[in-house]
Amino acid sequence: MNAQLRHFLADDDLTPAEQAQVLALAAELKHAPYDAKPLAGPRTVAMIFDKQTLRTQASFAAGIAELGGFPMLVDGALAGIGVRESVHDVARVLGRQASMIVWRTYAQAHLEEMAEHSGVPVVNALTDDFHPCQLLADLLTIQEHKQQLAGLTVAFVGDGACNMGNSWLLAGATAGMHVRVSSPEGYAPDATMVDRASAIAATTGGSAVLEPDPVAAVTGADAVVTDTWISMGKEDEAAARAEVFAPYSLTTTLFEQAKPDAIAMHCLPAYRGKEIDAEVLDGPQSVVWDEAENRRHAQKAILAFLAEELR
Repeated sequence: MNAQLRHFLADDDLTPAEQAQVLALAAELKHAPYDAKPLAGPRTVAMIFDKQTLRTQASFAAGIAELGGFPMLVDGALAGIGVRESVHDVARVLGRQASMIVWRTYAQAHLEEMAEHSGVPVVNALTDDFHPCQLLADLLTIQEHKQQLAGLTVAFVGDGACNMGNSWLLAGATAGMHVRVSSPEGYAPDATMVDRASAIAATTGGSAVLEPDPVAAVTGADAVVTDTWISMGKEDEAAARAEVFAPYSLTTTLFEQAKPDAIAMHCLPAYRGKEIDAEVLDGPQSVVWDEAENRRHAQKAILAFLAEELR
């Protein structure tokens, strides 16, 4: 693998300075979406989707086109990556056809194998372990509404043992935020992930903690984040999870414990009356639709950043 080649596989692949740079670029691209054409040619970006998708496919396809590139859709089911052909063989093929690869898949190890053999930048569009593009969009959204990131407190309530819990720990710590993850017993992020985030926070002035009590976690928070309790592949656990997670639902009562000007966030799809009340999701302090739009601008920024690294 080219020692100079950069990928975006996990949130802490960006240093604090690089994260700030990407977010600043995202804000610029949002203001003037058609001015920058780093993928002019058009350069092809392969987009692979193994998991269900709406925002990821729509935002990457639109964003790549706005950057002057061509979004090449690769059907994960038809390609049979890791089944019909090995990951490293697919990586070598796509690396000869595309300038970058965007992959929404299951195993983080497969994504890392793709990056090892592709010869082109690989972007994590979601794995079971991380959702770094969503976090860039979330941070951009908070920055727009709060005019800062460092020093703010964000509470993530719900299933912390998932890609969003992990990514909030890493990305929030990188931004110098105080991240509190509140989950039922058995559903918290792995201790090694908390340690990884805490090591970053020690350099940025942020913090990363687990707070099992959702009320304590949300109290005084600047932003409150939740996600579906039923991640893809865990549909058969729906009934059991609904009971376990009920105290962690982002109800109006729980949200009122946050700061009066706090914002409510959800990466979607959302299930009103379960992990979040309709009154919160659709209320005046919800920024979920800004988050959804900002996927495009944030992803354009990381693609442009990686394209610049190739020059």
